[in-house]
Amino acid sequence: MNLWETLLELIIAAIAVASLLSNVLVLLCFASSAEIRAQVPGVFVLNLSFCNILAATVTMPSTMLGVARGGKPFADLYCWILSFADAFLTTNTMLSMAALSIDRWVAVVFPLTYSSKMRYTRAFAMLGYAWLHSLAFALTPVLLSWADYSPTYASCTIVRPDHSHTAHIPFTVFTALLHGASFALSLIVLCLAYLKVLQVARFHCKRIDVATVQTLLLLVDIHPSVKERCLLEQKKRRQRATKKICVFIGSFVLCFGPYVITRLTELVPSVRINRHWGIVSKCLVYSKAAMDPFVYSLLRQQYRKALIGITNRILGRNVHSSSGHSSSSDTENECNLQRVG
Repeated sequence: MNLWETLLELIIAAIAVASLLSNVLVLLCFASSAEIRAQVPGVFVLNLSFCNILAATVTMPSTMLGVARGGKPFADLYCWILSFADAFLTTNTMLSMAALSIDRWVAVVFPLTYSSKMRYTRAFAMLGYAWLHSLAFALTPVLLSWADYSPTYASCTIVRPDHSHTAHIPFTVFTALLHGASFALSLIVLCLAYLKVLQVARFHCKRIDVATVQTLLLLVDIHPSVKERCLLEQKKRRQRATKKICVFIGSFVLCFGPYVITRLTELVPSVRINRHWGIVSKCLVYSKAAMDPFVYSLLRQQYRKALIGITNRILGRNVHSSSGHSSSSDTENECNLQRVG
């Protein structure tokens, strides 16, 4: 084992630990906050975190063992199970991100009818499709004996059959369909939904800017620094919306794109993928599991509030005790005032 492979092992281990801890925090927030559970997007976030936790505890350790041993780490049966899990979890996470983008699109474009359009029944129907979609594409290579250990990715995954030339065409068609119906489909949904969200957000910001400028012009006595600060805040609001959209789409392309392109490139018989690059592209896919909690949940106000509540309970702080004392003293003061009156 050389230094490069040792470094890859450490990277995979770090990603697995970070993914496990961050996604467990998301589950804790979901369990402890009634406000989060009442929101429909929480269902998609919960499914995404569930897939990421399974990836951190099942597929990432197996890849790390494959790098460490330099060969197949498990018997055929376990390798088939790991190959199924790898395809299922990767496809499911992509579709979950597409579902989240659709939810944001409905919330921004149809704010008045959002509660009627995005009910729990429709959210579970979307998740049901994602699970059936992922199950079909993950089970097919196992049934057709296209699941085995790949030295290129140091993982049990979908592998091109070398023993049969007649199976090459069906495998190529299946691989193209797999990535087209998972990566390409999800990317198209993400781009269309978030670009529409950005368009609507910029339109509303422009209307707010016009109203703000008109108000500031009427307030002739207001200090110039206050006017400048208000206009600067409007500009920052537009920039924040653009940055969020770039993070949503950019992280998806950056993490999944290299791996998908590599898998499609290796369909050409004359192309041989470098093993180190194959493992790095796999690590990029794994890194998305560590990013997702921060991209979609933990940095939001509801989740930060839930984390503060969990931290206070762990540290034994009684948040309501001080407020209880203050409220009781206020009540007592009110009673005293009533008596004086």
